[in-house]
Parts: sequence; structure tokens; C-alpha cells
Amino acid sequence: MLTDRVNTLSESITIAITTLAQELKAEGKDILSFSAGEPDFNTPQVIKDAAIEAINEGFTKYTAVDGIVELRVAIAAKLKRDNGLTYAPNQIMVNNGAKHSLFNLFSATIQDGAEVIIPSPYWVTYPEIVKYCGGKVVEIETSDETSFKITPEQLREAITFKTKMLILTTPSNPTGSIYTKEELTQLGKVLEGTDIIVASDEMYEKLTYKGTFTSCAAVSEDMYKRTVTINGLSKSVAMTGWRFGYMAAADTELIKATKKLQSQSTSNINTITQKAAIPGLDGRADADIAMMREAFIKRRDEAVKLINEIDGLSVSSPDGAFYLFVNIKEVSSDSLNFAKELLDKHLVAVVPGVAFGSEDYFRMSFATDIDTICDGISRIAKFVGELKSRA
Repeated sequence: MLTDRVNTLSESITIAITTLAQELKAEGKDILSFSAGEPDFNTPQVIKDAAIEAINEGFTKYTAVDGIVELRVAIAAKLKRDNGLTYAPNQIMVNNGAKHSLFNLFSATIQDGAEVIIPSPYWVTYPEIVKYCGGKVVEIETSDETSFKITPEQLREAITFKTKMLILTTPSNPTGSIYTKEELTQLGKVLEGTDIIVASDEMYEKLTYKGTFTSCAAVSEDMYKRTVTINGLSKSVAMTGWRFGYMAAADTELIKATKKLQSQSTSNINTITQKAAIPGLDGRADADIAMMREAFIKRRDEAVKLINEIDGLSVSSPDGAFYLFVNIKEVSSDSLNFAKELLDKHLVAVVPGVAFGSEDYFRMSFATDIDTICDGISRIAKFVGELKSRA
């Protein structure tokens, strides 16, 4: 009854665990969930006011599939101001979240059998959409010993005549690692002379805590031409439920192809969200972003300290995003079982590393208050102590 294509898909483990934690909490259990990739802050008032104004003005009709011109101009201005990238409105496509951007991009470019290089650990959705589109996933393994970043040598060895795309995530979900300008430049040199597309997921760009963020497309003219920049406002201004993402590419034919696809699937994104996104892009929410970033730094530092005090666990301090990718290989070789037992016995929800292609870890979000973080890590410490006593 079902197609082979849909049967290849696995359910998102992050969503599944988050949903389970919510159900258990609704049953009255004292669940502490660190599984969702969602800021605990409210959407900034300036964005909510723009949405209310749009509703009151009756801005509720269909728009252009790729988004209203005013919004695409705001995206172009943001990319120029923050990233040094020049795009015209017809080189920008507005989508229902960055996941939709990726789905459209992969659907428009990946043929059956095409190879897509994905560094691991990776965001859970990348390989699933690649497989759905008929592509073959080629993983490049990294670890905390290499700051979870691939090297030019690894990339060169992974490329074949079938390689269609390289997916880069900076800052990374789940590790928080960030590629420097020099590192991106060296990766770009490996790609010179090829037709390989770079899908650069920069969703956590505003949540960086060290150094200067560099967009993949900004390091060279060659990288600009081959890179599709994917971003949104879900994380930076706490708009997860609003569903706003976008892609920008020098290749206008690629943008036209994704627009054609979207015209036959979802059409334009929510009109209220389009109006609300503009103050999230043009600088009016920058003070809110700075406030959230400072809070995340304090939470990160406390969480890193507490995790590293647990005998058997270790974690590097992430340079961006709001996750810890915790090494558990001294106490468990089965991250899924680790996460299940932790939830069952101590009511703490984390995401097993296997969901991200890295068995020896779990991911926990620190996008929650300090007291919850301290309580949760205390429970994790107790659980790890129990595991060590069994050994």
C-alpha cells in the first residue's frame, strides 16, 4: 500500500522523544526534557506586534509563492549586512521552515543514485530526506577529538564522480562546532573544478559564542556560486512554531525550480509569518537576540562544568547553538538504551547519539533555565553512578 520511498524514512528521534516526554509530563510525571531544539524564550514583542498589525490590516490572502517582495528584500539586506553576501530578491526563496528549504532543494537536485556527503554527527533530517529523494548518503566521521569538523583530506577522499552535494552545518546541531573562515576556504579549494553543490545550513548563526561567524558562500567567488545558504528565524528569535525559513543561491534556475515545486505543494508560507519575519531580520530584534545569547552562554558554562564533574562523562564547550554533545563511551556503548533507561528510571529526556550518526554520545539542549539544568544533570549523575556500579 505504501511506497518504497516513504518506507525508507525513519521517524525523527528528537521529535519522538520530545513527544514522549510531553505525554509523560501530561500524566503527572516529573519529566525534565532536554530533547527539543527550541528556545524557552518568547518570540520578541516587536515580531508579535508586526503579526498583530498584519492580522488587523487583513493581510490574509495568497502571496507570491516565494514570498512577498518586502520580505525577500529584507532577507537580501540581512545577508549583505551580516554575511557580506549579495543576492537579488529573485535569488531568494521563502519556505515553511529550513526543513522545508532542504526538502525542496534536495528534491530539485538529487537524482537516484547521486551521492551526498554528510559529516557526522549530523542533524537527524539530512540523511532521511536524501534517501527519500533517491540519493546515497556518504558519511564522513568526526569526533570530539577533531572538534567535530571534517578536514580537506577527508572531503577529498569522499568525493567520487557521483557526488552531487556536500552538506555543511555551521554552527552545528548537535555539536555546536563552528567552521572558521580558513577551514571553509580550504574545503572550498577541494571543491574547485567540480559541480558539487554546497548546502550550508546556518540556522544557528546568531547563536555563536566565540570568534566571528563566516558564511560558507562568503569565502570565495567559487563557493558563492556553488553554495545554497539556508537559514531562518526559529532559533535566533524563538520563532519555531511560526515556520519561517529561506534559501539563497546565486543560481537563479535552481531557485526557479524550487519555486515551481513549492507552487505545487504548499504554495506561499503563512502570510502573517511573512510580515512578522521582517523585524526579525532587519535589526529590530537584535537586543532580544543579544539577551538570549547571554543567557545561553551562562547556561552552557554551568552545564559543561557540571557534566565534566561526572565520572565517566565528558563534553567540550560548544562554540554555538544550544546543545551539549556528551561523550558516554566510558559507561555505555548503546546510546539509545542509555537514553531510554535515563528517561524510564530518572525521568530525564535526552536524544541518543545514534540519531545523529554517532553512537558514543547523547545530545542535551541547554535552552532551558539554570535550575532545570542543574536538577537534570544531578539526575544524570545518579544514573551514570548506577551504570558504573553494574560494571
